[in-house]
Amino acid sequence: MSVPVIIIHGAAGRMGQTLCAAAQADPALELAGVVDRPGNEAKLAAWGCQMSHSLVEMLDKVPNGVVIDFSAPEASVAVARTVAEKGACAVIGTTGLKEEQVAALRDAAKKARIFWSPNMSVGVNVLLKILPDLVQKLGPAYDIELTEIHHNKKADAPSGTAIKLGQALAEARGWKLEEKGNFARHGIIGPRPKEEIGVMTVRGGDVVGDHTIYLLGPGERIEVTHRAHSRETFAQGALRAAKWLVGQKPGRLYTMADIF
Repeated sequence: MSVPVIIIHGAAGRMGQTLCAAAQADPALELAGVVDRPGNEAKLAAWGCQMSHSLVEMLDKVPNGVVIDFSAPEASVAVARTVAEKGACAVIGTTGLKEEQVAALRDAAKKARIFWSPNMSVGVNVLLKILPDLVQKLGPAYDIELTEIHHNKKADAPSGTAIKLGQALAEARGWKLEEKGNFARHGIIGPRPKEEIGVMTVRGGDVVGDHTIYLLGPGERIEVTHRAHSRETFAQGALRAAKWLVGQKPGRLYTMADIF
């Protein structure tokens, strides 16, 4: 049986380089193509496979490729639309997408196999499964707070993972994060409302990604922390998604929850 062939879009970036290395090291995959903007030829050529500045051109060369993209919201929407036109597959790990951009991914997924997750970590996605049960068992006496820390070059805030975690926590209380989330506190703000989830963003250094959920109750607190030690964590999750996606059918936007 042939192995899935992988195309890395945005291959010259830090995450792109990590994805290329992980794909090339996996005997169950073939790194078939790398795509990035002009000026990055040396980084692309280093992988010894097909290279291009155009995803359309690359999919003509490698029509059965699974595109993996961790770029930017606008670029990821363009990737999804291109994949839909070409009938290919895409695994997207970009964060910071607006609702209309997620809707564009869903629309493209009607025609092509598309997978999107703002965090490809297996550990984070297991947390998304178990945290609601913890919140429900503790009950309303426990306040919920959330902090996230990332490197100083991250463009979006709060992180896509923090939003996803916040949404899962809010839903466990029967709330919506956009209504109960507090993303900034400053000045004389008065007592903390009971129906609130505080989300704090910290930026600095080269932190890959830390997320901590605080459940603060009478006389005690529970802290649940996930720390990503390297981008390899996200790369391995994306490759796992790619292997899974080739066996699926178009029709809806897939997520990590579908794998589990």
